Amino acid sequence: QGQLAESGGGSVEAGGSLRLSCAASGFTFRTYCLAWFRLVPGKAREDVPTSDYSDITTYADSVQGRFTISRDNAREILYLQMDNLKPEDTAMYYCAAAIRCDWLHTHGYWGQGTQVTVSS
Repeated sequence: QGQLAESGGGSVEAGGSLRLSCAASGFTFRTYCLAWFRLVPGKAREDVPTSDYSDITTYADSVQGRFTISRDNAREILYLQMDNLKPEDTAMYYCAAAIRCDWLHTHGYWGQGTQVTVSS
């Protein structure tokens, strides 16, 4: 059974940076599609960036140029570097993993989430 554990969230002022980490275990990390997504109560889930097993990444327009996803296959850790943070980035951030990218929210593994709060 796969497990994911996020860390690195916190409170920052607008314009600041944070780096989230997601430690994985229990599945073949390097062959999985990995992603970060965020949830805000009352709003739709937003898939922030996705990294497939070929290291091809896609980003939501709202974070393009500010967020960077990366993966360390040897250590089995997924990262999200967030720069120039804005108040609208405030959310609970989750990492997800699945054997296929279109399975991330149906047959994937999720972490417990880490809160990011950006003040203006």
